Amino acid sequence: SPAHLKELQAIKEQTMREQGERYPVWVLDKIGTDVMVANRIAMGPGLTGPRFRWVSYEDAFMYPLNNSELLARSPVDEFLFKREDALLTRYLKNLAIEQPKTLDEYLSQVVTPTMERQKSAGAIGIKFEMAYLRSLETRKVALDDARQVYAKYVAGAAPDPADYTRLQDFLFRYMAKEAGRLGLTVHIHTGGGGTYNFNLGWGDPVRLDSALNDPDLRKTTFVLLHGGIPNPQNISYLMSKPNVYADFSFQDLVLPPRALSAVLRQWMEAYPEKAMFGTDIGPDNWEEQGWVAGETTREALAIALTGMMRDGEITRPKALELARMVMRENAMKLYGIH
Repeated sequence: SPAHLKELQAIKEQTMREQGERYPVWVLDKIGTDVMVANRIAMGPGLTGPRFRWVSYEDAFMYPLNNSELLARSPVDEFLFKREDALLTRYLKNLAIEQPKTLDEYLSQVVTPTMERQKSAGAIGIKFEMAYLRSLETRKVALDDARQVYAKYVAGAAPDPADYTRLQDFLFRYMAKEAGRLGLTVHIHTGGGGTYNFNLGWGDPVRLDSALNDPDLRKTTFVLLHGGIPNPQNISYLMSKPNVYADFSFQDLVLPPRALSAVLRQWMEAYPEKAMFGTDIGPDNWEEQGWVAGETTREALAIALTGMMRDGEITRPKALELARMVMRENAMKLYGIH
């Protein structure tokens, strides 16, 4: 009831005051989460190691030119691309540098130094929300081709869409390769999105095939966030690639345990060492969302593993091993958390 919700909010605010900066860790203890991987521009008060690990945002680097035509596509795009413009401006300010005039300077003076600074500041990965902005499909673009596009439009004219896409393709793969060199895992939003005009085709994880198969990116580890919902069945095939993992974040917030158990069973029967728990919780009511995601996943795992035992696929000790892998140990191994 409204009265109960008001009372609940008052208790939460009182607890936040009592706990102070320790409140985020207090929440993790309550929801049964040891370590939370947090996607942030920068880590805020209380979000410190070893309980919180940082994954930075990098989409802004893909849009270094005049984005006025992208902002004009829709009100949602205007909001999203203004945010990317602001983040790139922030990164440039952090380096005390103006927009470079050449692509080589942009890469060597802005993109790589920022990624190196993020790594030094404790980042364990980088995240792309690319599917909200464009298709996940990228082609391999030569450096000279990308240089020409950057030079043609850096003075301020809005780029031709096809030209801009080629530059974006190059920049995504450049950052993915740099992430591999730096030991940063690449997180990519896959599947559906949270805006009214989200293009579901853009987020289809199979569109990543070309990048995932790129020999130049073999040293880069990719995590396909959200498991491609509403079509998570494709993920078990993509996980066959040696450098590809997936989490089922968001699925455990929108699917009931029985439905989620079908996804988990398919993944565990294929590549159990590649499947990872996640939440995708936002800043509002993240405490309740984290609890729901954890409880839903534990119940879904119990359903899936019990079915696998009853069908003679695994023993009970193996079921317990798989549960620990999915909920904890796969991520610890991937991110080097001890």
